[in-house]
Amino acid sequence: MGADAGDRVGMVDARLGRRVGTSATPPPEVVAGCVERALDEDLRPDGDLTAVLLPDGAVVTANIGARSAGVLAGSDCATETFRQVDPGIRVDWRRADGDVLAAGEVIATVTGPLASVLTAERTALNFVGHLSGIATLVARWVDVAGDGAVVWDTRKTTPGLRVLEKAAVRAGGGANHRANLGEWVMIKDNHLFGTDMVSAVQVARSRWPDRIVHVECDEISQLVQALDAGADAILLDNMAPAEVRECVDLVAELEGEKPLLEASGGITLDVLADYAATGVDCISSGVLTNSAPTLDVGLDMGPDLEGLFE
Repeated sequence: MGADAGDRVGMVDARLGRRVGTSATPPPEVVAGCVERALDEDLRPDGDLTAVLLPDGAVVTANIGARSAGVLAGSDCATETFRQVDPGIRVDWRRADGDVLAAGEVIATVTGPLASVLTAERTALNFVGHLSGIATLVARWVDVAGDGAVVWDTRKTTPGLRVLEKAAVRAGGGANHRANLGEWVMIKDNHLFGTDMVSAVQVARSRWPDRIVHVECDEISQLVQALDAGADAILLDNMAPAEVRECVDLVAELEGEKPLLEASGGITLDVLADYAATGVDCISSGVLTNSAPTLDVGLDMGPDLEGLFE
């Protein structure tokens, strides 16, 4: 991620009073827990039956390689996978999360007992492929958005993997929307049954004065209400670029601190540049995490295995 993109992400987080930052490294305890659950799927209750067929004492050095170009993410998960299977496995990374990968590039070397390496292989590659796929797609969005807007993720994540996927978004140069339902108050149209926007914002402020209040608007008249209510952030939902620009211009005329403006809803790569040019602060899409193609990565031992069983 370039310095300019990192600065813009930091500014958005600062305006929201958060310290998420741009680090692509997820918390170690989250990595360990996700890896443990993933290995349980493969190894309980009877372990790796095929590995038993391999000769005792066989040691291998293998390469993890990128078979297609992309952006790396999930290296901590792969390392933790090999560690949990066998602490005797050594993983040496040539690249770090957030690095751009060329097709055919070796990104890590794995050395250890053959049976253990093969037991851990698929789970490790699943993490790297899935998370690198997210980082790769986010990087494309960030490139297209340019200096116009920060690319934001959503809560449309794989259950149980949200923290990892949001770290992958950061690896691709994007920024994180709220992490969960308790991080800030987000008032959407479905939350307004039996109340109105101004009242909802007022109640939220009185109950959680230290939390961001984010309001969804799908027309300019609602934006005016959100501004009158004093919302901290406003989601411009399913608006055309021209409507978004009109909202941006309206907010620009305000004196004092201005709310953060987010555009979302039906935005694709084909129209992303048009939205970024409106002056909106952030552009969000669930596609980044729930529809990113997996990056093709593999583990190769090479054709010459002579001396493998010495």
